[in-house]
Amino acid sequence: MSWLTNYVKPKLRKVLNPKETPDNLWHKCKSCGQMIFQKEFIANQYVCAHCDHHDRVPPKDRFDALFDNQSYELLDLPAVNQDPLKFRDTKKYTDRLKAARNNTGDEDAIKVAVGKIGGVNTVVAVQNFFFMGGSMGMAVGEGIIAGARHALKIKAPMVMMTASGGARMQEGILSLMQMPRTTVAIQMLRDAGLPYLVVLTDPTTGGVSASYAMLGDIHISEPGAMIGFAGQRVIEQTIREKLPDRFQTAEYLQEHGMVDIVCHRHEMAEKLGTMLAMLMSGSHRRKAAE
Repeated sequence: MSWLTNYVKPKLRKVLNPKETPDNLWHKCKSCGQMIFQKEFIANQYVCAHCDHHDRVPPKDRFDALFDNQSYELLDLPAVNQDPLKFRDTKKYTDRLKAARNNTGDEDAIKVAVGKIGGVNTVVAVQNFFFMGGSMGMAVGEGIIAGARHALKIKAPMVMMTASGGARMQEGILSLMQMPRTTVAIQMLRDAGLPYLVVLTDPTTGGVSASYAMLGDIHISEPGAMIGFAGQRVIEQTIREKLPDRFQTAEYLQEHGMVDIVCHRHEMAEKLGTMLAMLMSGSHRRKAAE
């Protein structure tokens, strides 16, 4: 009986039940609906080869694409109170955090690293939309402030890559307080003559767009990124008017002076390197060295 169970049965199973295709083998483009081989999609920096749609990117892939030779060092970010308000909706806030950490492998919705971009030593902070929609809570605020302090310490510019649905409701007023706190940190960079560049990615909305996302010396955006404060439907219901086509897109905001450059993801590292080198030369570098 053991021979049938241990040998014959597994062999029959292999013949009758061929290996199933893994769920993550293909990616379906959110824009054109084309199926793309997942490895090719990631190798193309999460850009659709058919319609050029720029999909959302995890922080590690952002860092790998930006830093020279994929060489960088992650900063240790300050720990914060995990659930200051003991918040609960359909789930406990602590359970939501645990699920987000299991899904992403990150502690919270921000990561900060330091390395060279185009030969310029730079601090880069990246928001992770896959972690509770990149929502801004105390951990995100502390991460940005820690990044700004490190930039001041090593006299380096800072690049902020935003991707967020806004403030984190589970932290209430404590999340909203990160708006003025990060504003002060950015002003410290400005006082020291250190450049602060913002790369707006899809989406950048709510309290994030009302604070550190719009305080850059230069605002760069990826193509097609949705950028705004309130949603289009809410605005239309409030002002009782139909909004223009492409409203709140990167291209529309560039036409109206809120975005300086719309840059393809494949060209982002080179573009940032050129701008950082220019900004850190001459008077900027002299002031930073004082």
